[in-house]
Amino acid sequence: MALTLYGIPNCDTMKKARTWLDAAGIAYVFHDFRKDGLDPAKLQGWIDAVGWEKLLNKAGTTFRKLPDADKAGLDAAKAKALMLEQPAMIKRPVVEAPNGVSTGFSAGEWQTRFA
Repeated sequence: MALTLYGIPNCDTMKKARTWLDAAGIAYVFHDFRKDGLDPAKLQGWIDAVGWEKLLNKAGTTFRKLPDADKAGLDAAKAKALMLEQPAMIKRPVVEAPNGVSTGFSAGEWQTRFA
């Protein structure tokens, strides 16, 4: 199964996800979108697949530190611009697999999806 995991390496959720995949013996490629970059077309594909509301991590430190003016009037275009400017605002991990795109980590959901 060709699986690509997108995120940043020092994120606790990313560490849990990678540990889970390793323990399950599932091969994956890791893409650090801070270091390796994030293609706007790729981000748009994720937005199309899961929605910008699910992809934008409003609970994260990076988003919470934004000025109120940047948080006001959020729509798809503004959210995409924020995520391209600061990829740490993307809910992690983003997983591209043959059965679709998802974001976030849940051991139970992943057991069902990847078993």
